Amino acid sequence: MATVQLYAILEAVADRVEMHKNIGEQRENWNSLLLNSINMITLTAATMAGVAATGGAGVLGLDLASTALFSAATGMLVLMNKIQPSQLVEEQRNATRLFKQLQSHIQTLLAVGSPSKEDAKDAMKKVLALDPLPLLGVENNNINGWTEELEMEMREVVEVIKRKDSEDYDRLGNKALKINKVLAKSGPLLTGIAALGSFMGSSHGHWGAIVAAVAGALASAVNTFEHGGQVGMVFEMYRNNAGFFKLVHESIESTLDESDVEKRENGELFEMKVALQLGRSLSQLRDLAKKSSYSRIKGSPIDECASKLF
Repeated sequence: MATVQLYAILEAVADRVEMHKNIGEQRENWNSLLLNSINMITLTAATMAGVAATGGAGVLGLDLASTALFSAATGMLVLMNKIQPSQLVEEQRNATRLFKQLQSHIQTLLAVGSPSKEDAKDAMKKVLALDPLPLLGVENNNINGWTEELEMEMREVVEVIKRKDSEDYDRLGNKALKINKVLAKSGPLLTGIAALGSFMGSSHGHWGAIVAAVAGALASAVNTFEHGGQVGMVFEMYRNNAGFFKLVHESIESTLDESDVEKRENGELFEMKVALQLGRSLSQLRDLAKKSSYSRIKGSPIDECASKLF
């Protein structure tokens, strides 16, 4: 049984390695795009302000455009300093390295042969210690196969996933999609207005130039936020997370729907796999099920999500 558990943990560790690697690459791209965009906006705004200081025609347009660009750069810089993308990239690199070390350690245990129950417990503790979670406490060893308590626990976990995780990520995904649609329409609209203002500038005095400068500056800010901020990627990330949770709860439900317990996967192993998928220890998974049951009895919403990974 310990060997089977270690293989299940090894599968989860390999998934963690790939997950942290992909997240690290996304955050590195995010950091580069935002940094380059903010620098270009700042330099453009400074150039406009310098040209405006020399006087001449179209000064008002340059002043307004530079103000819009400086404001956009300030907002994005405050956001960037708040989330610190470069620090997040390094965190993912470190997590990838540590999970690769753990992967090699488990592979060595399996290659040597005859791993013990303690080896499996120690490996699971290390997995959860590397995730943003506290270390495992002492685990309960009373579960052998499927019991009525385990079935109730799994049903409560499914309820939490449906009511919190899936619902939250569906809601966030819809918000990101709406923002992305608005930005996708606003950018071309503003650049179109800028082109029209530039074309009509000669026949409508300075106002055409003012409209062109301001609309162009706003278009630059909008496009930077949309593409530099990778709003489309954020939407896909939320949608993928929602799909992941749907897969988890469907997997649990299909297992529970199998009336012949002998045809189900071993209950202890299945519980451990679900716990690893959600980034929880076994004791935390059981506590979550108890909280879910209590909240439903009291008619109050549960205050935490099933997953601690995202």
